[in-house]
Amino acid sequence: MKSHTVKKLVLMVFSACLFAACSSVPKVTLEETDELYILDNGIVEACVAKASGDLVSLKYGGRQMLATIMDENGNPDLRKDPPGANPEGLNRGMTDHQYGFWSHDAMGPRDTRDAEAFVTINPSRNGGERAEVAVRGISEGRLMGTGPGARPTGQFASDIEIRYTIERGLSGVYTCCSFVHPESYPATQIGEARFCAKLAPIFDWMSAGDSVNFHYPKDFYAGDKYVYTVNQTENPVFGWSSVADSTGFFLINPSMEYMSGGPTKVEFAGHRDTNSEAAPCVLNYWRSSHYGGAEVSVKEGEHWEKVIGPFLLYVNSGTDHEGLFNDAKAQAEVQKAAWPYSWLKGLDYPGTKGRAKISGHIKINDPDAPLAFVNCHVGLTVADSIRFGWQRDAKHYQYWTLTSEDGSFEIPNVRPGRYTLVAFTDGVLGEYNKSDVVIKAGENLNLGVLDWTPVRYGKCAFEIGVPNRTGVEFAGASMHRDPEVVLKYPALYPDDVSFRVSESDCAKDWFYMQVPHNEDPEAKVLPFFGIRSEGRATPYRIFFNLPERPEAGEAVLRIALCGTCTRSLDISVNGSKSVSFPLTQTSDGVITRHGSHGIWHEDDFRFDSSLLKAGENLIVISVPAGSLNSGVVYDYLRLEI
Repeated sequence: MKSHTVKKLVLMVFSACLFAACSSVPKVTLEETDELYILDNGIVEACVAKASGDLVSLKYGGRQMLATIMDENGNPDLRKDPPGANPEGLNRGMTDHQYGFWSHDAMGPRDTRDAEAFVTINPSRNGGERAEVAVRGISEGRLMGTGPGARPTGQFASDIEIRYTIERGLSGVYTCCSFVHPESYPATQIGEARFCAKLAPIFDWMSAGDSVNFHYPKDFYAGDKYVYTVNQTENPVFGWSSVADSTGFFLINPSMEYMSGGPTKVEFAGHRDTNSEAAPCVLNYWRSSHYGGAEVSVKEGEHWEKVIGPFLLYVNSGTDHEGLFNDAKAQAEVQKAAWPYSWLKGLDYPGTKGRAKISGHIKINDPDAPLAFVNCHVGLTVADSIRFGWQRDAKHYQYWTLTSEDGSFEIPNVRPGRYTLVAFTDGVLGEYNKSDVVIKAGENLNLGVLDWTPVRYGKCAFEIGVPNRTGVEFAGASMHRDPEVVLKYPALYPDDVSFRVSESDCAKDWFYMQVPHNEDPEAKVLPFFGIRSEGRATPYRIFFNLPERPEAGEAVLRIALCGTCTRSLDISVNGSKSVSFPLTQTSDGVITRHGSHGIWHEDDFRFDSSLLKAGENLIVISVPAGSLNSGVVYDYLRLEI
């Protein structure tokens, strides 16, 4: 979308917000029944179940936006076992919710303990400008969570408080969820955790991002929903629209501080299951097992809190799906500018004065580094025992920004705490780390010039690709969403990859994904499971020239991977005996789930430089024979001597 169009839409949305202050805009009202809170601002009406914290109804202009099961009186059916429910209660969040819900709700396992419901902002006390309700579940003596993978007895030892907020003139409702693990609670781990909104049948166009934006009616067989995942940070607004009714439902993340995995995290934003009757859904995954997953592990005796959100469930109307999506993007800019929200009180959520602004300037000390920074990410993360650090962290808050071309950066609205500052950029292998960055409330901290000297083990003999944490520059990368790409490789490279450093082009001659070579003409793709067939070992041959034989010492083949589904690679140098080289990351599901990247890591294969010679040399990297779902996705390779 062009910048002037975005600015125009932002101004339109901002004007609408100003108009909300006029007396002609209906005031917010809050009604209460034995089972429900009903929040209404004349544009949207939201019904919240007191027993669970579920959003059981959301009406826009009087029309139901959710796939809510209604009773004979036209009200949300709040029976514990509506049609289709699992009688054992397993995965209740997947079977008997047909509306908006948190996978870890305030009810916990059914029939165990009542939740506490209360009003946190009463519109009668603020002139009808805002209303907010909360539903709190206490975990003491039981486990919470009924979402994917959870047992009927629950999963996570944490008190949970869910809130919904509605404001005057805004076409939507905010929600957030607070998790609190007191020191007295046992050690615990959380499984998949997200907010899900199952939508009404009118919605048939999914807009998960610019790369996933298409007509998706209920009779369209998607095959494998994993082909529709997107980068979360790049897509803070996503949802569905109705082609016939020109009505939209979008989820807007005003901040990514509460999400997992940092700026490279790939995730579901929405899908419709293979069952054509399944409701289209919007998903805000703050912790998942997808593409390497993330981790929330809390120790016994550890006090831990985290607030997910608030984020906005935004509904709109217009002329077509493109206009609806653009309007939602403009609303996202308004919400981002308003973060942190001043109205959220009573949770571990500091306002503007309780946060800090961090700035600095990254300087790279490397003669081979790019002159200008491209896609240079700088983040504040929490060093912990989580393997692969921020890439798999859902336990803590993270703060990321992009630098300017000269490496300067600014990160606003940071919570107080102790962080590790991390930076990585296109064109530079590895990342910068500065530990023990202590941030205080209200502080404006300038870290000054941060000198980054990338690791070098010796002189570069060759490099293949660009270090950018994806394989986008390699052949075939544009086909990563195609579930049959693994089966297409043998036709494209019947004799496998032979790459001559002085002549070859990585965009044509180096396939982005190295997997076993299929020889079974009957091999087929199974949705969600990849390909249940095996193939022979696949060698990638690298030919390169050296002007002279290296002096005695060590050579290092630096292999940067952005997807891994194998335990090891077999590597040989100039006909030497092949060595089984173990990888630090063994499985992130990227190949099976058709992702562009998962957990990035570098593994260094070290060998005696006496194996090299003057003239032409050959290094062979092989993926062992085995499942066609196994293998690696390449980011970059470099040989240093």
